Amino acid sequence: MTAERALRFNELIKEELGKILLDFLEAAPGILVTITRVVTTSDMFHSAVFISVYPMTETGKVLSKLSRHIYEIQQLLNKKLKIRPVPKIRFINDKSPEEAAEIEKLLKNINE
Repeated sequence: MTAERALRFNELIKEELGKILLDFLEAAPGILVTITRVVTTSDMFHSAVFISVYPMTETGKVLSKLSRHIYEIQQLLNKKLKIRPVPKIRFINDKSPEEAAEIEKLLKNINE
């Protein structure tokens, strides 16, 4: 798979999963779930979906709900995408926003 095709494919999965999760999660007010990136293997059979949850204290609940309902989410994605095979998805907590906030805090303390 070429690099350009991989990028387009990952963006397609990200977009469709974003729509599915918006309807599926029905998150409580004040909880923001964001798909930060999707990484698909070169054989297109597996995709890692990185999510960020704000506030961070709700990450466990959201990941737990996604894990419990992964089969239904996968089936909805299979119906949306007109490609075969549709990669098997798994959700991973993306810690980069948390790490970036920590680094920014440290830099701010250094400057003061």
